[in-house]
Amino acid sequence: MGLPRTRSLRDVVLILLGATTMHLATVLFQEPGSIIVSTQVSSHFMGGINDSAISHLNVEDSPLEKEEAQQPLGTVESESDIITAVDIAHDFPETTLVSHAPGWTVYRNLYMFYGTLYIVSSQPMSAFPDIMFVTSTGLPAENTPENIALRMPTARDMDVITPSQARLLWGGDPDKAERNRIWPIEGNTVLINEPSQFLDHYYHFCAEFLLGAWSFWQSAFNTAASSTSWTSSRAPPIDRMIFAHADANGWRDRPGFNAYFLRAAFPSLAVEVQEDWQDRIAATSSRGGRPRAWIFDTVMLTDRSAAFRGEACGSRTQRIAAEAVEHGRKLGTLAADWWEPIRRSVLRFSGVDEKTLAIGYHVDAQRGDLVVAAATATHDPIVVTYISRQGSRRHLIDDDHATLVEALTSMCDAHGWELNVVQAERLSKEEQLALAARTTIMIGVHGNGLTHLIMMPVTPISTVIEIFYPTGFAHDYEWTTHALGMRHFAIWNDTYHSYPETVWPNYPEGFQGTQIPVHAPAVTQLIQDRIAGRLQ
Repeated sequence: MGLPRTRSLRDVVLILLGATTMHLATVLFQEPGSIIVSTQVSSHFMGGINDSAISHLNVEDSPLEKEEAQQPLGTVESESDIITAVDIAHDFPETTLVSHAPGWTVYRNLYMFYGTLYIVSSQPMSAFPDIMFVTSTGLPAENTPENIALRMPTARDMDVITPSQARLLWGGDPDKAERNRIWPIEGNTVLINEPSQFLDHYYHFCAEFLLGAWSFWQSAFNTAASSTSWTSSRAPPIDRMIFAHADANGWRDRPGFNAYFLRAAFPSLAVEVQEDWQDRIAATSSRGGRPRAWIFDTVMLTDRSAAFRGEACGSRTQRIAAEAVEHGRKLGTLAADWWEPIRRSVLRFSGVDEKTLAIGYHVDAQRGDLVVAAATATHDPIVVTYISRQGSRRHLIDDDHATLVEALTSMCDAHGWELNVVQAERLSKEEQLALAARTTIMIGVHGNGLTHLIMMPVTPISTVIEIFYPTGFAHDYEWTTHALGMRHFAIWNDTYHSYPETVWPNYPEGFQGTQIPVHAPAVTQLIQDRIAGRLQ
């Protein structure tokens, strides 16, 4: 639409000059220290939180805040909706919920003061998840009633306060033109509220925590799952991880895979540990001055104890990542190839070539990109990898191991398949990852070496065969295999068990021993049936 004919060129120039001057004055003469942050209200609110006292704050609701709390929740549908600018020097942006599942929660504008996480909101407490499904006291887990009770969170761990209460705690004096005493932790943070009890283990860190964190982060910022074609992540980058209860060695495993994997997957990631978290807590202290708080721009709070209070983890799988993955799938926001960006980042870092990375995919001529191979067949080479544990405390009967190797060798020679019999600890990290990246069938006794399945290509016949002491079972690798779209079989000597059959965790005498039996013909027959398509 053009300018009215009644305005001259001189008038237009003067109008533009005036607008530009006003904009520059706003930017240049803004009060020093004022920081503009973005805030928005999400549509993914969850009910069920109980009212909790905030008596330790010694503040009360103002009539204004009580009136605000009666207003309905605002919602937006996507990242493209209007985002309100808030000046944290003088205002308190309200906390909003992006997404939640037990043990996994993404917030915007979450506050921390003296170790307590605060939701600042004029909305009622019922607008947010019950904190028992969000956080815990962070103590190590023991399966006793006393320990379970000690891990239940209280208002000292997480609480909800109104903006007026936040102002009484951390607000500046407007008469003196003071700024608020809140300091931004900019970018996107993952706050891990669990001790090193499980974090310092390759499986629990990479195949459980990271796998769950990535799936939940992906689904939280997708409005709908993508197609089956491989694409880069649509979610915003993760800038830092804070291990609130683990020191510098508390999240690192002895073989060194955790640090290797994390740095390969997230090269620019900043890591803070327990000592850094204590520094942040101490910095909010009011000793010698007035209290101050940190405000997380966007934060994903993860908590193992809270995940176990959910149905998917606590009742069925005992895998904290199950809550994250199943949540995304129920919402339809988790893409079929959600793990592929992480897998490819790690494998590229380790030197794996692009031809290997393309296993399980083919080029779509019309679209010009990679898509998942058809479910009926694959043209990729068959690679069988047996991860031997004969040098470990839990392994096969020696004679059964020898017989299994002989049978696998005969079978692979007959079909022209590649066979690898390896002890992972004798290979470099790069050699182990390169092998996993080509493996079609992975076999091994229940143990940490099977964690490499997270680096396997997902093809129509990708399979993990896990050997247990008869009647023994654990969900670790079975759930992970299925979560990534592959097939898992549990072997008890000469019989196998697989989905949809239900097998409950069991640890009989002999589970951790050196006399685990296996019937070699049963294993080789299973492999041949799987590759031939007789066993879907």
